[in-house]
Amino acid sequence: MAAVPKVTLPNRDEVSTIRADGSRRFLYPADARGRFLRARRWSGWLLIAVYLALPWFKVGGYPAVFLDVAERRFHFFGGTWVAQDMWLLFFLIAGLGFSLFLVTSLLGRVWCGWACPQTVFLEHVYRVIERRLEGDAVRRRRLAAAPWSAGKVFRLGLKHGVFVVVSVAVAHVFLAYFVSLPGLWGMVAGAPGAHGGAFLFVVAFSGILYFNFAWFREQLCIIICPYGRIQSALIDDHSMVIGYDAARGEPRGRVGMGGAGDCIDCHRCVQVCPTGIDIRQGLQIECIGCAACIDACNEVMGRLKRARGLVRYDSLNGFAGRGTRWLRPRTLVYAFIMCAGGGAAAAAFLSVKPAFVGITRMVGAAYVMDAGMVRNQYFVRLVNKTGGPVSFTVRVEGLPAGAFVSGFGAPVRLVADGEEQRPLIVQMPLARYSGGFPVRVRVRDESGRVDIAREIKFVGPDPLFLKMTLQSGPPASAAGADASAAGADAATSGPSAAATGAADTTPASPTAKK
Repeated sequence: MAAVPKVTLPNRDEVSTIRADGSRRFLYPADARGRFLRARRWSGWLLIAVYLALPWFKVGGYPAVFLDVAERRFHFFGGTWVAQDMWLLFFLIAGLGFSLFLVTSLLGRVWCGWACPQTVFLEHVYRVIERRLEGDAVRRRRLAAAPWSAGKVFRLGLKHGVFVVVSVAVAHVFLAYFVSLPGLWGMVAGAPGAHGGAFLFVVAFSGILYFNFAWFREQLCIIICPYGRIQSALIDDHSMVIGYDAARGEPRGRVGMGGAGDCIDCHRCVQVCPTGIDIRQGLQIECIGCAACIDACNEVMGRLKRARGLVRYDSLNGFAGRGTRWLRPRTLVYAFIMCAGGGAAAAAFLSVKPAFVGITRMVGAAYVMDAGMVRNQYFVRLVNKTGGPVSFTVRVEGLPAGAFVSGFGAPVRLVADGEEQRPLIVQMPLARYSGGFPVRVRVRDESGRVDIAREIKFVGPDPLFLKMTLQSGPPASAAGADASAAGADAATSGPSAAATGAADTTPASPTAKK
């Protein structure tokens, strides 16, 4: 049987997972038992259950969270947003950021230890598998140091095989957030080549998950994650952190030693730490606030019939015997910004309509002069973001006298989450044209919930240049300008087509029929 390698105690001045020669020191955290572990385990399982369940539960006909990137539609708990609503992400990201600032200033790195996906999956899935297959920390350390044998290959092969299966399953669930479960099942049942992009994504993401949770592990928290780097700017002496009560624990000594404090220097807090630090050396950037050291120390204190809490949640002021203030300028500023941002975000989300209307100019020349007319051509895009069919009425408002439109003579009916793009042509006789003017397109639905107006400018030649050209003699293409103007006057003498936008009540030029 291989000997258990000697455990090197961490030093605050060095990274706990890097040896003096620069090589990596692999960690084998021991098991901790206690109320914090039970609470973290339940919270971790709950978060994993939510992650697995969201693609299954439908709200408003769609999964609770469905990021349909292919169709540029994003469904969140019954609400639907399109790509043009992505400006709302500013409020979402800013709100999450300031919420994290507030929580950190009050409770320290509680996010890292209790809710971060890295901690949740590593501690409550992958490490659990590892302990079931390889045993406790002593056995895992002995197995790693043992020479290669059939038993070692079998154990490690089985563990890593299970890790691969779990990583692939987690990656498939993640993909379901973007393609839905029926779409995912269709991809799984089909050939990989039929969905090459999705297949490569699952392979790459599964590989990243396996590499991270099977080998990289705590290095992500220590080396890559920026949150640990900025915690020094987010917490102060009143923030709740995990620490060691040096006034009570020092000087350290064995049980029965005269004058010794409560700490018996058993190193149990070091053995259970997932990042390999010694919490007795003070607050450190590697600490993720998982409370494993608290459970370990409380277990030892319980056996010795001593008071628990030698290692505990408290503020730095609390460990120094001073009071802790929860309400202070830092927390009040963060809370104010978070509330103000929350109000702005609520107003922004409430302003989102159940439909989207976009108007863009057609590709090509900004305007066309033909048959005595100046013509602008647009595309109007309608998107129904509701879960049922809707009929939209499109009208053009506020056009000057003589202008008329072609397109959208009848209501446009779109199915649930339907989308349609149609041309809209606005024409103006050259004889009546005196410069650019706004084109206001108003869209309403049959229920009155949708009333959206969009505006774009009608452009044409310079009026002064056009006047000089007409005075010197109209070009052949403008020879019928007077007749067109007379026809436009006749068409708009009654209820104006410019006000109704009905193409079937106005004469269309030969160009408009194209």
